[in-house]
Amino acid sequence: MATSKSANTYNRLNWEEAEFPILCQTCLGDNPYVRMTKERFGKECKICSRPFTVFRWCPGGRMRFKKTEVCQTCSKLKNVCQTCLLDLDYGLPVQVRDNALSLRDDMPKSDVNKEYYSQNMERAVADGDPSQPYGALAKAQSPSDLLMKLARTTPYYKRNRPHICSFWVKGECKRGEECPYRHEKPTDPDDPLADQNIRDRYYGVNDPVADKLLRRAAAMPKLEPPEDTSITTLYVGNLGDRLTEKDLRDHFYQYGEIRGVTMLARQQCAFVQFTNRVSAELAADKTFNKLILGGRRLVIKWGRPLARQATPSGPEGAEGRPSGPPLEPVPGLPGALPLPPDELANNYFNLAPLHPPPVPFAPPPPPPTAFLAPPGETVLP
Repeated sequence: MATSKSANTYNRLNWEEAEFPILCQTCLGDNPYVRMTKERFGKECKICSRPFTVFRWCPGGRMRFKKTEVCQTCSKLKNVCQTCLLDLDYGLPVQVRDNALSLRDDMPKSDVNKEYYSQNMERAVADGDPSQPYGALAKAQSPSDLLMKLARTTPYYKRNRPHICSFWVKGECKRGEECPYRHEKPTDPDDPLADQNIRDRYYGVNDPVADKLLRRAAAMPKLEPPEDTSITTLYVGNLGDRLTEKDLRDHFYQYGEIRGVTMLARQQCAFVQFTNRVSAELAADKTFNKLILGGRRLVIKWGRPLARQATPSGPEGAEGRPSGPPLEPVPGLPGALPLPPDELANNYFNLAPLHPPPVPFAPPPPPPTAFLAPPGETVLP
């Protein structure tokens, strides 16, 4: 028996219609005059299989066209981009974020349960605050150290580059510079990053990108405090032109009393000095590879003491060189060569010295004799 069109009215009414997609800054691109095409119920969501509004656009010049892959309901449940499925706040895969926040995915996997779960969550999204997270993210705690270390603070537009031209790889591409695809050699096909899946990325399981980030986080170096306990200064780099001394004081005061902040605008760095070592160690532990101010990831290191100035009283200090412990002679080396004589000090080609020829002394001529003329007469020479 044929089913009437009105029998499935409820499900058709729950198809998604939207006016603008939920995207990250990288997928949206850097073009302020981007143009999008919108198609109502253009495709089904890759997660919940419900039709939704598909958006398609070009992020910028020499970039490939991109489109939304999942519906906005699934995007809001995981707080991910509709295109790349990375977290909107940290730019990380779902598996990394859930691992750092100790979240457990409770979304159903079967079709009927997914439909029922999606309808309930869509109703909760419509009735609640759209700016607040939903699902398991609503119960998440504050950001962990792992998230702050791996978070991406700036967009990565190289991710929008065109795909590699398969004809060029075979040596058959005849478009040349007009080819919209990249003319580059592909990476190793055995690379685990070449096998990625949208469902695995969304549910946070078997994601090769996430596994790579977690291994990199485990191998990150740690900032060891110096042995000299008198050092209470931290070096803060990569400040840029916008961060000021007030911004640094407002952030670092929570770790202890600050003695002073020295700003070096030309080097885009600063030195924050604390009054005691405990506060400096706490600040270094809480901010190393985690501190982000003004959209910039700051570099945190321990400050180094100034080198002691050489005293002019010593033999080395008189020459302006730093004094240090005497060096022991190396056995088996010849002794110091004697200095050349003074007349050969600048003779680099071992030439015989040339003495200037003697110049005879010529006495000056005698002054001319003066003649006295009688009055009224003129004496001619």
